[in-house]
Amino acid sequence: MGVTSPRRRGSRLAAEAVTVVIAGLVAFPLYWMVLSALKPAGEIQSAHPRPWTLAPSWDSFQRVLSLNGFGRYFANSLLVAVVVVALSLLLSFLSAVALTRFRFRGRAVLLVMILVAQMVPVEALTIPLFFLMRSMGGAVPALRLNELGSIMLVDLAFSLPLTIWLLRGFVAAVPVELEEAAKLDGASRIRFTWQILLPLVGPGLVSVSVLAFIHAWNDFLFAKTFIISKTENQTLPQAILVYFTPDDTDWGAVMASSTLMTIPALVLFLVMQRKLVSGLDGAVKG
Repeated sequence: MGVTSPRRRGSRLAAEAVTVVIAGLVAFPLYWMVLSALKPAGEIQSAHPRPWTLAPSWDSFQRVLSLNGFGRYFANSLLVAVVVVALSLLLSFLSAVALTRFRFRGRAVLLVMILVAQMVPVEALTIPLFFLMRSMGGAVPALRLNELGSIMLVDLAFSLPLTIWLLRGFVAAVPVELEEAAKLDGASRIRFTWQILLPLVGPGLVSVSVLAFIHAWNDFLFAKTFIISKTENQTLPQAILVYFTPDDTDWGAVMASSTLMTIPALVLFLVMQRKLVSGLDGAVKG
């Protein structure tokens, strides 16, 4: 067993110290959000804020949970996120298979367009998308403004470029010889795709599902743009606006609702943490 040199040990300790500092800086806003949600109203607005509280209070959470329609807003956000994740998994997997296993004219151009789609600022497309959804709503009632279908479609459109690009790396990493061997054993292309290829890209599907869920769950811009007057179809990010008033802002309720919004995404990340890390690593290698 080799002995680690002092220089190498010092470099490792320095790297670990930098990692801890960066992790602390990233986690501090989350800590302050939860802390502010637990502080009494007078302590939140204090001119001398402290990074702790001597009298934690659940009043802010009680105000949020007692909000009329909170459960419905939560269910709407969850429904949008689940639908977007399911469709993203299906469409991105099929698209990744087509882009890696088939040779057709314009394939390279299509890949470049997928990359370009990720670079376009979302804010620049909001107004054109509003008019587009307004015109589409006449033909498809589920996609009308004030309907959840309009949010689902737009969130799906913005999730697909990234999810397709990630899954493309996983599908490309599966050897072509494996498909040829399956054909020799009598497996059709459809059977190979769903029974062999799909399980092999499982880590990639986990990464795609987490990213698509977070994108749809946290969406505020499109939800605010497309859900105008139908209050029962509002999502959870929109509900936070109730606590912003011209006269006074209930920062305790804002932080409490933000904390409750963070929990589902955090739980999903913790449950799939191992597969998510391996999935992102595989996407980089692919």
